[in-house]
Amino acid sequence: MLTTEDLADATRIVAERVPVTPAYRWPLLERITGTPTWVKHENATPTGAFKVRGGLVFAERLRREGAATAGLIAATRGNHGQSVAYAARELGLSATIVVPEGNSPAKNASMAAFGAELVVHGRDFQESLEHARVLAAERGLIFVPSFHPDLVAGVATGAAELHAQAGRLDVIYVPVGLGSGICAHMAVRDLLQADTEIVGVVADRAPAHALSFEAGHAVSTPDADTFVDGVATRTPVPDAVAAMVAGAARFVRVSEADAEEAMRIIWQTTHQMPEPAGAISLAGLLGDTARRPGATAAVIMSGGNCDTDLVLQVLAS
Repeated sequence: MLTTEDLADATRIVAERVPVTPAYRWPLLERITGTPTWVKHENATPTGAFKVRGGLVFAERLRREGAATAGLIAATRGNHGQSVAYAARELGLSATIVVPEGNSPAKNASMAAFGAELVVHGRDFQESLEHARVLAAERGLIFVPSFHPDLVAGVATGAAELHAQAGRLDVIYVPVGLGSGICAHMAVRDLLQADTEIVGVVADRAPAHALSFEAGHAVSTPDADTFVDGVATRTPVPDAVAAMVAGAARFVRVSEADAEEAMRIIWQTTHQMPEPAGAISLAGLLGDTARRPGATAAVIMSGGNCDTDLVLQVLAS
């Protein structure tokens, strides 16, 4: 459970390297949503995504314990790996990042530029994850999971910023990959004793977390075939699912077409281009049949790391 002291410590760690990211209400966007809508621009971090917050807290706490000298290893579709690579570079550690075949060239290039050794293995994230665990044992590296209390504490710093920037929020829409984002927002909501609804958003073609929420326990799927790579999860983390079942209001599933349309809307109304996972929170808001009219909403633009070819394809559609 996130405590006030834990959040304060994470805030100190993150603030050394990550400025407060903006949260804006865009008038053109609100014409489309029809409700007061805040956008939290986590694309404005040093890695272009929210996960850098968690990576910094995880690595710094390891450093304090004297446990990080062997180096770090992680599996990723991109933003978790960038956060680990960035944090390792900042703290003078080595980083090895395992990515699946066909992973985003832009995200791969970014991780390498931050100094990580890039290992390509597996047809999807799950196979990369399993290989990363093997390499960690073989090389004596510290494995950095995509869900961990220190990652949640780091990401919670952005959630706390949002509440300070926006004031009262009725509902926050959060893309769900492995759960650090939604769990951070639920934890901060609870610390503030607010009644804000936290709504998870997933791709319709990667529904594992929505299915898990509905079932009340972790449910895996045979594949996660979606262009929304940041939420392409087929095996949820049980601890994350338990937290979502206890604290989330509901889940919304988003089609591929609606995710693309949300990318175009954000570009047209904010003049910033999100990656697919950074846009589906807006698609979730627009598709949420349970949303109360006039509710003050926030959408998390979780990242902006999008390949040029995909940007051109989406804008041309």
